[in-house]
Amino acid sequence: MTAPQKILMIKSHSPGIGDILRSSAGWRALKNRFPEADLYLLLLTKEPGYVSEKLISRHHLLKGFFVVDKRMKEIGGWRVFLDEIEKIVEAVKPDLVIDFDPYGLRTSLICLWLRAKYHVTAVGVNEVPLRGFFYSISSPSHKKFAKERDLFHLQRDKKFRLEYSYRDFVVLSALKIERQAIPIELEETPEGRKFRMEFRKRFGIPEDMGILGVNIGCGTPDALHRRPDLKLLSSLIGHLQKKFGLVVVLTGAQFEKTITEEFIKFHSKKYPGCIYNLAGATDILELPGFLNACNLFVSSDSGPYHIAVALKVPTLALFNYDNKIHYHTHPWVACRVMRTEEDIPSLVRDAEKLLKSVTGPEMAV
Repeated sequence: MTAPQKILMIKSHSPGIGDILRSSAGWRALKNRFPEADLYLLLLTKEPGYVSEKLISRHHLLKGFFVVDKRMKEIGGWRVFLDEIEKIVEAVKPDLVIDFDPYGLRTSLICLWLRAKYHVTAVGVNEVPLRGFFYSISSPSHKKFAKERDLFHLQRDKKFRLEYSYRDFVVLSALKIERQAIPIELEETPEGRKFRMEFRKRFGIPEDMGILGVNIGCGTPDALHRRPDLKLLSSLIGHLQKKFGLVVVLTGAQFEKTITEEFIKFHSKKYPGCIYNLAGATDILELPGFLNACNLFVSSDSGPYHIAVALKVPTLALFNYDNKIHYHTHPWVACRVMRTEEDIPSLVRDAEKLLKSVTGPEMAV
């Protein structure tokens, strides 16, 4: 296959920040393999307008970003759906289409249609029998891919699953592209840079104090089971304040402002000191600017955790149970389970290692 110049990537998945941002490792791998190619992402979703779209639309690795509602609202829904896809294809004129969805019927049919009408090379996952016929080139199934590389993790439901950041590399293996420890990535936008330069003055945060960013997160009903125990979180943050002398700054979405206010009220009774609440005060494009200002970021398994990892901010990610498919394994991140007070000392040591790796041993006082 000759080197493509325009690659259209199709993803049909949850519109969550972490779910989409994890794909950036695959985008980087594609750019490493085809440095002259422009990358375009087409997201098929049932929830158009999600906040992640604003962040991903400005991603530095993407030449273009498109969102199409995949719900069929009427009898002629397929025709309307394909018309939207065709407009995007006509605008991009891709010479390679990659289907990152291992099961989707819509994405498979789109690839078959583009092959027939536009003679575009299409790549997909042969996840189920005969699915490979939809594509010009197909990769083996997720199960075969993971077994060959020993990437399966046993989950709480006793099922083996592939770590999220590797999922896009199943289809990329058809192009002989391997992950090779490539991390997810994100660059600070001008909006983020402006916020980082101004937010201390705006919120009255001393210029000479290091920042401990904290994200309670997991505020949507489907994610509440991932939210850390607030008493344990308070104990951890209190120990980190005392050991490192950092000012605590809470972040979160607007709908999480109530819980952050409650946390501050509860936490301040036992651990007096500087603590600020930025929940609801940052736009999604400004959030990376705040995270880049943090000496250390402590977060639940939520969107800001993935953003911090992508920015290479020292990050301590807290989980309520062992969930390795959601972990990132890089020197600037530590993913840990926090169940009881007995876990706090080891978490403080993890934080100390993260601070040393970036700022030097003088932070470990």
